[in-house]
Amino acid sequence: MTITTTTHLNFGGTARQALEFYQSVFGGEVTAATYGQFGMPEGVPGSDKIVFGQLEGPVRLMAYDIPGLDDGDPAATAGSTRRENGMTITDRSFFQSLRAESLDELHPVWDRLADGATVVEPLAASAWSAGFGMLTDRFGVTWVLDVA
Repeated sequence: MTITTTTHLNFGGTARQALEFYQSVFGGEVTAATYGQFGMPEGVPGSDKIVFGQLEGPVRLMAYDIPGLDDGDPAATAGSTRRENGMTITDRSFFQSLRAESLDELHPVWDRLADGATVVEPLAASAWSAGFGMLTDRFGVTWVLDVA
């Protein structure tokens, strides 16, 4: 089968910064095109925002800026997540999941993603995994990291 899936993240004006951050975390190459490059007249508000962005590498992500939204507050588009009494309470429609073969492999990724993030559940051993953690990064994306 040649069908693949890639997470497409939507941002309120910070897609370029998010792609650069994820490149610093995972490596890979960023491709980005602006609304202006796709025909929006130069000087129109938003013409410099990302209409197509992609990180291609060990992790593949796509990103764009929601037209007309230029709010640096990730909660404006992403919602919130917290742990309460051992349960995850959220109004988000999805989490981004990363799974590694070992805690040694996972820990450096956790450390890089945690820069500027809100830790929902610290990375630690759990009943189901040698390592499990959850955080919401500085761009409002909630990541679930665990060891297979």
